[in-house]
Amino acid sequence: QVQLVVSGGGLVQPGGSLRLSCAASERIFCFYVMGWYRQSPGKQRELVAWISRFGDSNYVESVGGRFTISKNFDENILNLQMNSLKPDDTAAYHCNSDPVVWDWGQGTQVTVSS
Repeated sequence: QVQLVVSGGGLVQPGGSLRLSCAASERIFCFYVMGWYRQSPGKQRELVAWISRFGDSNYVESVGGRFTISKNFDENILNLQMNSLKPDDTAAYHCNSDPVVWDWGQGTQVTVSS
């Protein structure tokens, strides 16, 4: 079972930036589409950014132009650079494949508030 460990969350003011990282225990990025998901209280988990095996990235409209997904093959790390953060971005963030294959793990909390 692949382990996905997410880090980098925290409290940030609106307009601020955060960078999330997801470390995979095995070399999976060559074989799977990988994505960043988020879940706010009372809402369903949603996929907000994903990157293909070949490096093509896609975003939902609500984060496009503000978030950037990337991956480091050598270090087995998936990143999410989040800029111009808004209160609506407040959520628990997780990484996983798309479609989901692995257990979710703890994720990391991102809170955008003044």
